[in-house]
Amino acid sequence: MKTRLLSITAAVALMMGAQAAYANLELAKKSGCLACHSVDHKVVGPAWKDVAAKYKGDAGAREALIKKVHTGGKGNWTAVTGGVPMPPYSPRVSDENIETLVDFVLGL
Repeated sequence: MKTRLLSITAAVALMMGAQAAYANLELAKKSGCLACHSVDHKVVGPAWKDVAAKYKGDAGAREALIKKVHTGGKGNWTAVTGGVPMPPYSPRVSDENIETLVDFVLGL
């Protein structure tokens, strides 16, 4: 019985995680992020899994990436982008949504 309860709990957690991931991808699509990014492969900008790997363990990464999405910029991924800059997304995308998207990317 205990094993079965753990299995049900794990299944619910996976479904909730999948729902959150779907919601974050829909937010990314609505915000225009998927025009240049993908979760697992380079489009124009780097794959988000590569971004997550680059900043893993970096305590200042969240704030730096939030700022980068707000203001745009170039130079951090020139080898990947060929120098194509990232445009600013604020105020077109709300601060709350930018934070949600950065958290999603860093959580990959």
